[in-house]
Amino acid sequence: MMDQSTDCLFCRVIAGKLPAKKVYEDKHVFAFEDINPQAPTHVLIVPKKHLSGLKEATAKDADTIGRCHLAAAEIARQRGIENGYRTVLNVGSGAGQSVFHLHVHLLGGRNLGWPPG
Repeated sequence: MMDQSTDCLFCRVIAGKLPAKKVYEDKHVFAFEDINPQAPTHVLIVPKKHLSGLKEATAKDADTIGRCHLAAAEIARQRGIENGYRTVLNVGSGAGQSVFHLHVHLLGGRNLGWPPG
């Protein structure tokens, strides 16, 4: 297992210490259904390495962040929503980030309005 925080909710999900409906996993990322979905597809893609959020990321985290988005694209293809989905990174509590482990929201399966929020 990669670097994880014992008090982080998502690190505990990745480690199998908390239940989650897994939809995708590879060496670098773990993806699971959001427990409070905002669209027919609402999947959270999290890096296995603990990273608090995008504002804490550095250039060395670029590969990790990219892998999260590539996993989102793969899940979208698997679910047949590749012609209309959104990936979202909430950064900080003011943007709605409530778990401080970087995660990408994959939302799709319905029309998504603009602007969001």
